[in-house]
Amino acid sequence: MKISVASGKGGTGKTLVAVNLAFVASENGASTAYLDCDVEAPNGHLFFRPRIDKSEPVHRMIPSVDENKCRLCGDCAELCRYNSIVCVGEQVLVFPDLCQSCGGCLLVCPTGAISEVPHELGLIEIGSAGSVEFVHGKLKVGESKSPPLIKKVKEAAPEVDLIIVDTPPGTSCPVVESIRASDFVLLVTEPTPFGLHDLKLAVEMVRALELPFGVVLNRADIGDERVRSYCRAGQIEILAEIPEDREIAGAYSRGEILCRSIPKYKSLFVGLWNAVRESETSK
Repeated sequence: MKISVASGKGGTGKTLVAVNLAFVASENGASTAYLDCDVEAPNGHLFFRPRIDKSEPVHRMIPSVDENKCRLCGDCAELCRYNSIVCVGEQVLVFPDLCQSCGGCLLVCPTGAISEVPHELGLIEIGSAGSVEFVHGKLKVGESKSPPLIKKVKEAAPEVDLIIVDTPPGTSCPVVESIRASDFVLLVTEPTPFGLHDLKLAVEMVRALELPFGVVLNRADIGDERVRSYCRAGQIEILAEIPEDREIAGAYSRGEILCRSIPKYKSLFVGLWNAVRESETSK
């Protein structure tokens, strides 16, 4: 089973939910892996403190032009809808940040002047934290293409009963790549105007992808009822409510797994784990 933990905006408690859900599932007998796909700002390792056993660089392929073979026909530039390769005067310029690594320019080049060279995106690290298997990615500073690295993180997932995917915030391409092929998506939000606005976007995303989902309401008792009203109107199930509690904030700021440091919250996440399993089996 693959559960993705997502949110329409950052700062809602997505990692709090993902880390503790992985922890209680492993404590309750499920072989579990935690994948941190928020490769631009991974932070699951701050809580799990894993032993890293393997580190691998991740590359994508970009075009390289042999000027001695190129006759400046412009076929490559005409093909590329992203303008990642262009003919300017007597030169062919390549812009790696715009390239989608499709390989089309190689196919249309009549002289074989274009080849592909590896371009480093970042790395993935694989290890374990107690009974939880751990994988995360780290995007290289300055890189703009995170989906290929996210895909590699997912491919590195071990064979286990449960995979928890901690996704990037938002609803853009990195999130779509992270939640793709999930069995269930948990959307973490908070009862604020911004929380409601971005929850609506996230709900549209998972419905467009036809993925089953439920909501986790963090800081649930701060008084704004509009998120609950929206969920009731849309027949969206709120699977868990996490209270506004200074103890939670303190444990999180110290990089502690909440269910371990404050045992009274363990039942909340066990209940969430059971609710997700019941939702999945009732499909």
